[in-house]
Formats: sequence, structure tokens, C-alpha cells
Amino acid sequence: MSDLPFETIKSALAGQSLFEDKTWQLSPSAWPLTPAQAAELEQIGTACLEFHAALETLYLRSVAGKNLLRNKPLLAPWVADYLDRGKPAALVAHARDAKNRGQFPTVLRPDLLLTDEGFALTELDSVPGGIGLTAFLNRLYGGDTDPAVLGSGGAMIENFYLSLAGLRPEARNPLVAILVSDEAATYRPEMQWLAEQLQRSGRRVFCMRPEDVFPLGGELFFDVEGTPEKIDLIYRFFELFDWANVRIAAEIMESWASGAVTIAPPMRHFQEEKLALALFHHHLLADFWAETLSARSLKLLRALIPQSWVMDPAPLPPGAVLDGPRIGGRMPNDWRDLAGASQKERDLIIKISGFHETAWGARSVVLGSDCSREEWQAGVEQALRLAPDNLHVLQEYRKPMRVHHPVYAPGEAGAPATAVAKAGRLRLCPYYFVVNGQARLSGALATFCPPDKKIIHGMVDAALLPCRVLSLT
Repeated sequence: MSDLPFETIKSALAGQSLFEDKTWQLSPSAWPLTPAQAAELEQIGTACLEFHAALETLYLRSVAGKNLLRNKPLLAPWVADYLDRGKPAALVAHARDAKNRGQFPTVLRPDLLLTDEGFALTELDSVPGGIGLTAFLNRLYGGDTDPAVLGSGGAMIENFYLSLAGLRPEARNPLVAILVSDEAATYRPEMQWLAEQLQRSGRRVFCMRPEDVFPLGGELFFDVEGTPEKIDLIYRFFELFDWANVRIAAEIMESWASGAVTIAPPMRHFQEEKLALALFHHHLLADFWAETLSARSLKLLRALIPQSWVMDPAPLPPGAVLDGPRIGGRMPNDWRDLAGASQKERDLIIKISGFHETAWGARSVVLGSDCSREEWQAGVEQALRLAPDNLHVLQEYRKPMRVHHPVYAPGEAGAPATAVAKAGRLRLCPYYFVVNGQARLSGALATFCPPDKKIIHGMVDAALLPCRVLSLT
């Protein structure tokens, strides 16, 4: 695959506003993946879907007070307490509704850091942004024919649709409403682009605001050139903490309860909590995960997921210690002991688990080794202060390795931009769409940041790139 000229990329992006008021660095080439890395990405998708199925089992058995294991006793009512904490009672009841059993997110996107030891899975997002952007970049860098680019040929667009249409198999061409809340408005342009691509192939997919939807006779509609059109399926592009701001939330729930509309991803709060990764590492649940996951997925997830802990400030009996990192060579008996950790011991990240406006976009993240002792202590105190309603997760920080990739640098005095090899660190976000019970890898977005950035996310000085698989020859 030949490099893309700067003007070609700039012109393509200028013709389509994929992110509201967002810019990033440009590169002539897609991010290269080795065949081994690409094969591992396929396995990761399967493992993530298995993880969601196991998490549902864990949550529902915890709620019901049922044994978690087949051949020995293990009860964990505290799991449901963690996952339900701070959630509205109506949302909790909805998540537990028998009609939702076996309903998982239709899109899975793990955040993978590329480290010296391989990939590190730091989060698993079930309402991810970047779907339209990645599909656009796949097409820009790979066209419709380059099989080396993950997702070329419109795989992301098609599989996004199939993951939804499969939820309403009785509808020949279901009408899908992509609802983007005002909180998530930054992403509305890319979801609008995605809907338009599907409309061109005859699919009835529309991007809209929640207030564009109205109830009529127990069903949901929206206006298409003055004519009410019945909605079959809602793809909600907003986090559940934002549900209270959706004007017709009650009507949507009523239509779902009657079967008139399907909601994807399902409104199940426990599927959107970062502390689920900490539950995977909890020593009391080790036998559950070993019994519930396949041996292959269990081994892979153990290698991928950094050690993580739930910052629960519940008082301990005298002499007890926390399941947490060692501070000064000793196990802590109070989370406030973290405040006394050395900078080396503070290779840890604090972040809110979910159901909060700061739970996305790295807004709640505190990296201990990259802040002052006072800032670290403030992060610890805030996590404990908010714990009654919003639990935080403490996670081992795995430093991304230093890598190189060409990025366009502006030319001087009007000269054309030139590609320059730059050092940086990488976050990889593969997108899996669940079709016929399988997680289909359909593309991956690489975020290439300057090497001094410890927390990698979309930013003005990062390059956003699709991925291509290197040939073995």
C-alpha cells in the first residue's frame, strides 16, 4: 500500500466533519500490525464476549444469592452491591428483567496499550465512540479492495448494521434510530456519517437527538419529511448516567417492555462498569472465572488485564489488610495508606468506575507517578469520599512502549508538508461487532501520541490512524 499524500488526507477530512471541533495529526500510512498481533486481536474479541457472558452470570447469581460454583460453595452478594451502587432503582430492575437475559453489547471495544510485554487491556467499552471515524479512515487508507487494512471494504459499516438487525430478525428492513444525547454531541457528526452510508445501501438508519422521537399508540416514531415513521430499534449512543436527561426515557422504557422497540446496547448498568475488570482479579472470584471462561480466554485475559482493585472504604476488623498493592513493603489496611506511597510505588491509576459524567474521556484518571504527592492524595481522598455512590478502581499502570511512525509536519514558508518519523506511544482500539453470537473484528483505531503523554487518548497532538496487517513475505 502506497503512502497517502498530505493534501489527499486533508481534503478528505475537510469534506466531512467527523468530530465536532476536533483536529488531530495526520500520517501518510496506516498503523502496521504483525500477523501475530492481528491473530491475537481476533482472540481478544472472543475473550471479551465470553467475559461479558460470565459477568452476567456473576451479577445475576449474586443478586439471587445463588452459588457461583458447581461443586463447592461460593456466595458473593457484595458483587451486586458494588455494581448496583448509586444506580436508580428502576434502572437496576430493568437490568435484572428476565427479558434482558443473554443480551450483551452489540459493539465491544477494548482499550489496548502496546507495552514491552505485549498488549494491556485497560478498559472494555460497550458504548464506544470512533465507529464512524474508524470506518471512514479504513475506507480512506484502504479503499474498497486492500485486504491488508482492517475493516477495508466497508466491514465496519456492514457489521455495525448486522449486529443491530440481528436483534429484530422478524423485520425485513428494520428502522434503526441512532440516538445521540447532548452529552455525547461531540460524536454526533460521525454517527450521522455512519447513518448516511447505510442509507445509501438501502438501510433505514437515521441519526437523531432523543427529542426527535415521539410516542404514538404505544410505539415510537420520528418525522421523515413530515411523515411519521415507526422505530423498530434504538441504538443508544450515550452512557447510562445520562439516561435521566433523555426527555422521553419513560416512553422508551414502555415501548421496550411491550416489545415494540429493541434497545442496543441493552440498558444494563453492570456492563458499563470499569470495576468489572477488578472483579476479574478479585482473589475470592478466581475459581468462578476459571470455571466459567474457556481455558484459552482465561489465560489471555489474565495476561491482558492489569492488576486492578475496587477502592471500597468499608472498615476492616483489627489486623485485617486490604487486597491491594504493597505500600512500603506492607499490605495496606486503609486506602489512605496510598497517600504515603513512594513515586515508584505510585505506578498506579485511579479512575471512577462508571455511571458518572467523568467516567469517559480520561476525565477522572489520576496517574500516581505523573502527579505531585498532593494531587495523588487528593485523588485518593476523592475516590473514598464518592464511594457511597460512585466507586473508583485502582489499576496497575503498564507503561506503553516507545514506538515510531511517520507523521506529517507542516512545511516552512508555504512549502508542502513532509512526513517525518516521530517517536510516540500507542493505544489500539479494536472494534468487534456481535453478529450471530460471534465477535467480528471489523477495524481498529490507533491513537499515536507524543512520548511525553502518559495517558493516551484522542488529543490535538495525537495521530488517529486505521490499522493494516503486514505481509509475512
